[in-house]
Amino acid sequence: MTQPIKHISVVTPCYNEAENVRQLHEAIKAVFAPLSQYTYEHIYIDNCSADGTPAILRELAAQDRNVKVILNMRNFGHIRSPYHALLQARGDAVVVLASDFQDPPPLISDFLRKWEEGFKIVLGVKITSSESPTMFAIRSSYYRLINRLANIHITENATGFGLYDQSVVQTLRRIDDPYPYGRGLIADLGYEAATIPYDQPQRMRGITKNNFYTLYDMAMLGITNHSKVPLRLAAMIGFAMSAVSLLLGFGYLLAKLLFWQHFEFGLAPLLIGLFFFASVQLFFIGILGEYIGAIHTQVQKRPLVIEKDRINFETPEFDTKPAAGKTS
Repeated sequence: MTQPIKHISVVTPCYNEAENVRQLHEAIKAVFAPLSQYTYEHIYIDNCSADGTPAILRELAAQDRNVKVILNMRNFGHIRSPYHALLQARGDAVVVLASDFQDPPPLISDFLRKWEEGFKIVLGVKITSSESPTMFAIRSSYYRLINRLANIHITENATGFGLYDQSVVQTLRRIDDPYPYGRGLIADLGYEAATIPYDQPQRMRGITKNNFYTLYDMAMLGITNHSKVPLRLAAMIGFAMSAVSLLLGFGYLLAKLLFWQHFEFGLAPLLIGLFFFASVQLFFIGILGEYIGAIHTQVQKRPLVIEKDRINFETPEFDTKPAAGKTS
């Protein structure tokens, strides 16, 4: 008996990637050309590019019905837009990869083999990278830090590039998170994930859209969404510093009583102590602000994106918010 043909969704977020999207389209076609057991759709979601990317995507969609395009009303950021596109994918499995060729398209075949073995999630894991050694070391250190702080294990050096079974995507649709940390959310679901190591090449063309703010945003989102340790650390350090301050106060009082004529408190310890405690307070106020900001984002309940147009979709947009009173 012949096996039913399975449908695969490939999701590509893009922003000002006019130099790459045509070549990526050809690369994805080449990957699926020998895989007759699969049909595929290639979903591009454009985050309000200003360099002509939307026009190229419209052209590709007109030439190839496998190409589907979502055009956002405005730039909704590097977290919400890709996640929205993932939730719109209807394939039996969904592959997410960037448009800059730092996620190598040929690895899709390896992902599919692992998926056919029964894994619901297959993740690409960077073992080396063409980015600067300093940046790669910082990223690796961050993953080690978050795995120490969080109550889940996040696969180190997995950027989100990978394959997700439709059952995983359906679970994500039931989670009403307007600003998700995708890697942590996937880890939190508890599915066993296969990993495929790869060497990350340089960006094909153009410049990276990530900057210090976007990287910091993702880093803090991972911590605030999956760990209470910084808040509890603030309380413990505050208690410990109070105790030390009290002991120092008694020590200075005793020294003054014993050496009344010779011992002077001095201005330097006072200033150093003042600046030290002020800096510690500001640091933990900042941590508290990150958690309050995360709560503020959650309670607003805004949609992930507002679509300006969608092309080659035969079905309406998925309603990604759970029905009232629905918990599963």
